[in-house]
Amino acid sequence: MSSEMYAHILALGLLASLVLRAAGAPLPEAPTVLPGDTSGEEETEPSDLLSSSPVWDSVVGTAKKHQKAFEDEFQNNAKYHLLDEYKVSQLPVNCPSSNFSKEACLHRLAQGLTIYTSLLKYVEKVYPGSRNLSEAKHYTGLLLRLIKQKMKKTEAVTGLNSSQEESLLGSLDNQDVFHRKMTAHSILQQLFVFLVDGKRALRRKERRRGRVLEVAMYHPL
Repeated sequence: MSSEMYAHILALGLLASLVLRAAGAPLPEAPTVLPGDTSGEEETEPSDLLSSSPVWDSVVGTAKKHQKAFEDEFQNNAKYHLLDEYKVSQLPVNCPSSNFSKEACLHRLAQGLTIYTSLLKYVEKVYPGSRNLSEAKHYTGLLLRLIKQKMKKTEAVTGLNSSQEESLLGSLDNQDVFHRKMTAHSILQQLFVFLVDGKRALRRKERRRGRVLEVAMYHPL
């Protein structure tokens, strides 16, 4: 299994766990902690850290409502996990958990959110007036602003121009109504995975930076 596939499966599992927790459902028995996996650590984090912003919890709440809306719409005719089969090939790449600076990670997240901003226009075309879409757009824009506030070089983040966006959205068109709906739901699902995975990577960067600063403070040269 490739590292990218492993990271994607891990992100989907983490998103499912967070959705269950938000719903108040009992979580399954904790799996064996893998080397380098710090997702289960309980630590008090400074409130000024981007990864500790309450916006992330709001994203999980919207992800929970989206899954419920999907299940209500399709009943037993389609399963939520099957949306992975309709995943858009042009999805942005997330911040890796290692060998990446915090600034580079922030840039990757911001750049990815600008692409999702364009992709959400396809969702709006298929599901105009969707409340879950409205919340996804709101939190995407809010997180994009928060991320840019933490960046040193915001000018490096560029959105798609009109021609690029038109080409991207045009490539998603399909004559089959069911396929269009599944693609739209898949975009929302992958946005939530992108954000959950991104928060996890960012949290590690901020923790690592905090430890470095702490060592420098108590052990000056």
